[in-house]
Amino acid sequence: MKRIASLLAALACGTAALAASGENWPQWRGPNFNGSTKATGLPASVAKEDAKWVAALPGKSGATPVVWGDHVFVSSADAQRQLNLLCFDRASGKPLWAQTVAVGDKEVGRNNMAAPSPVTDGKRVIALFGTGDLVAFDFAGKELWRRNLGKDYGSFGIMWLYGSSPLLTDGQLIIPVLQRDELPPDYPLFDGKPQRESFLLSLDPATGKTLWKQVRATDSTKESHESYATPIPYAGKNGEELIVVGGDHVSGHSLKDGTELWRARLYEKRDDWYRIVTSPVAYDGLIYASGPKGQPVVAFKDGGKGNVTDTHVAWRFAENPTDWSTPLVYDGKLFVLDGNKRVITRLDPKTGEKKWSGKLAGSGPIWGSPTGADGKIYVVSEDGMASVVDAGDEFKVLGTCLFDGEGPCKSSVTVAHGQIFIRTAKNLYAFGGK
Repeated sequence: MKRIASLLAALACGTAALAASGENWPQWRGPNFNGSTKATGLPASVAKEDAKWVAALPGKSGATPVVWGDHVFVSSADAQRQLNLLCFDRASGKPLWAQTVAVGDKEVGRNNMAAPSPVTDGKRVIALFGTGDLVAFDFAGKELWRRNLGKDYGSFGIMWLYGSSPLLTDGQLIIPVLQRDELPPDYPLFDGKPQRESFLLSLDPATGKTLWKQVRATDSTKESHESYATPIPYAGKNGEELIVVGGDHVSGHSLKDGTELWRARLYEKRDDWYRIVTSPVAYDGLIYASGPKGQPVVAFKDGGKGNVTDTHVAWRFAENPTDWSTPLVYDGKLFVLDGNKRVITRLDPKTGEKKWSGKLAGSGPIWGSPTGADGKIYVVSEDGMASVVDAGDEFKVLGTCLFDGEGPCKSSVTVAHGQIFIRTAKNLYAFGGK
């Protein structure tokens, strides 16, 4: 009987490990909307020569790959200014299909029109580009529906081009458009319509039809209206919410119709140019949002109504805050990456107490966000330096690898089905997995 019990226990452990390693990565910040996954058995370091496969990409982009089952989806521009969605076989890296969604890529600063990450629910994959083109495909590459949000609502009024990713949750496809309300004539996509509004848009992912549209007002000025952040779903004291960051504020909205339930100002200082890049993240009754350009990371208690700026702040972290990398919640810990200084800090998510911090290798900034899995944190700098950091009780770099000559690298690392996926400006790499 003891032997049978042992066998059953071993089988249960093996099944749990298989389930953990088999988790999909369906959205930009993964299955838990916080940059983490339960995957195990991952390599403690990555080296180019150890890649399971390498697939060439037609151009650079900050879009992070998404994975469902045996399919890996990547958005990319190419030399002909085409905006494409690519699909690869997860096991071999073999190209399965490529679809051109639109033509009209352009670059402003470090961004281009292929910045948003695709999203999938296992039935369809949906890609959005900075041109406003939004298209759904089935897993064989057949187009299911398409819309152009620029034609429907006006071109995106964002200085450094649109960068938010779509969100799939509660049977809805959520598109945030937090933009400047009055555009000067030199804006990147000026369409002759200077007046516009910021809004949240909910679509039926099966058809692309609008479910609801909600204006998201703010008292910000000029570029501070603009946000490159992606909302997250949150279940708390107010029920099912959508958490949104932009326009100097974090706010909670009903998932039923987008109605605003609460909001809080992120910082006291006002500035015309305080665009927000980092997305929100949540853990155990707290919602974390980050201000730009040296403003602190702020933890807010959930369950508020109306303006909660003065009533629901739990703590602030200002030592090495983040300007563009979204914080990571992993294994009951909070990690904040200052991508400009390449400093990563582990915080107590309840109190904001610093547990440790350390500087990562590389010579350029880190534009992607940290990924947590298997007791490790994975991150890649702009110059292609991939770092693997221990997610434990002290700062320890487990390994580094320079993808020399393949920058600029601006994507976050994807982990799914026991594999690590790293996207450079030239290639998509897969590590690990059997």
